[in-house]
Amino acid sequence: MKTLNLIQGSTEWMQHRAQAFNASDAPAMLGLSAYKTRNQLLKERTTGITEEIDDDTQRRFNDGHRYEALARTLAEAIIGEDLSPVTGAEGKFSASFDGITFDHTEIFEHKTLNNVIRKSMGANGNTGGLDEMYRIQMEHQLMVSGAKKCLFMASVWDGENCAEEVHGWYLPDLVLRERIIAGWAQFAKDLENYQHIEEKAAPVAEVIMGLPAVSIQATGMIKESNLPEFKLAAETFIANIKTELVTDEDFVNAEANVKFCKAAEDDLEGTKKAILAQTTTIDEAIKVIDYIKGQLASKRLMLDKLVKSEKESRKLAIINKARIAFNEHFVSLESEIKPIRLIAQHPDFAGAIKGLKKLSAMQDAVDSALANGKIEADATAKDVRAKLAWCTENASGMSMLFPDLQALIGMEDQAFQAVIKNRIAEHKAAKAAELETMRVKMQSEEEAKARAKIESEQKAIDTAAQREHEKTLSGETAVLQGIAESVLKTGPAVINGSDRTGEVVNIRRSIRPTDNDIIGAIQHVLGASYEEACDWILETAERLKVAT
Repeated sequence: MKTLNLIQGSTEWMQHRAQAFNASDAPAMLGLSAYKTRNQLLKERTTGITEEIDDDTQRRFNDGHRYEALARTLAEAIIGEDLSPVTGAEGKFSASFDGITFDHTEIFEHKTLNNVIRKSMGANGNTGGLDEMYRIQMEHQLMVSGAKKCLFMASVWDGENCAEEVHGWYLPDLVLRERIIAGWAQFAKDLENYQHIEEKAAPVAEVIMGLPAVSIQATGMIKESNLPEFKLAAETFIANIKTELVTDEDFVNAEANVKFCKAAEDDLEGTKKAILAQTTTIDEAIKVIDYIKGQLASKRLMLDKLVKSEKESRKLAIINKARIAFNEHFVSLESEIKPIRLIAQHPDFAGAIKGLKKLSAMQDAVDSALANGKIEADATAKDVRAKLAWCTENASGMSMLFPDLQALIGMEDQAFQAVIKNRIAEHKAAKAAELETMRVKMQSEEEAKARAKIESEQKAIDTAAQREHEKTLSGETAVLQGIAESVLKTGPAVINGSDRTGEVVNIRRSIRPTDNDIIGAIQHVLGASYEEACDWILETAERLKVAT
């Protein structure tokens, strides 16, 4: 916070306040001040014109300043440090402190004690029960100063003696602080668009020219009467009553005429009773009086109905204008957060003017409700924009996981992020499991293909080996055939049941050749050595064994 070298109440101090967003104006800015409306504050900041302070108000201000100075000593005793009444600023925000410690960690705010404060604070110094306009001012002061807490005190003094005081500690409320910041932002926008309309003095009813007093004397018959003149005057008066209500003056005049007609009716009723008290047969006078009374009543009822109807129409016009303005603002905010729909409370304009009679008071109340409604809607839209921005950064491409984003967006920020993160984690886990299943399936298929290939290749190898084996066996059979022929040439044989030499058909020796005969035959036919012949016979025997 920047401490300003300004004396509170000085011209320089007033000039500074006219350009800053001040703590003491914060309640009025939010439409929650008991002393100034939001429209009055807008007017002051735009025109620089402030309402004149009457003697009673100035006397009350003077007492308040005196009480504050006296109470500062009590506050210093409670805090345990000296307090300085200074003015500080933090950016565009400003605050004039009734007291602040040297290190700016604690501040002091004083008010004149009244029944409302006394009741809300209680014996325990509970600042949470204080009227919101006090809490808004202190929260603004904490925001400007950066202090940790504020000592709130209310007191009244009898001379230099404290007659009564209550006090308690107010601690920061960050939700209220955000509301104040948003409120000043909306106030700045309204300040730019503000168009001052000079207020007219409160309308006063025109002087109603009274009807002549009815004078009738009767003693069994009317002796003297101004009834004809009264009748003419009454009819003229009734005919001239304005029934087209346009201006505020028209309304005031109409309400006054309603009251006048009612009084005239009552007077005629009294005159009639007086006549009847004098005689029992004054029919003509009674008829005239009843006629005029009926005319007055008819006009009065019509005017009364017109006043109520037109006031209701003006109320509706004020409310409808505010509703249109809020709806336009609402639609503008929704366009920034599509496809999310903005869920925000619409201002209760009808409730804001409940119990108010003056149209100007209704306008102030509705304008304040409109501003606060915009502030709340802006805060909601800001929260939605922040969450959507977070999603863009942390959940890009994952929108299919959040078909219920509209419902989720209203959650508290940490809970919202937790739901988003959990769904993304679950999605990634499911995706990983799916990929693992696909990997295992593909691996199994590849392994099956590899096995089939190996089996096919092995089958081809086996087939080739079989063919080679068969070929080998065929060659070996030919060799044996040659051996047989050689043996037959050298030994006896039975050929087709007869002893024939040289024919190799269905050879069958009568006796088995010796091993040496076989080896010798191989040596003779193939030109091999003895060792080679032996090796070939062993290899052949081994292959035949394996084949078998």
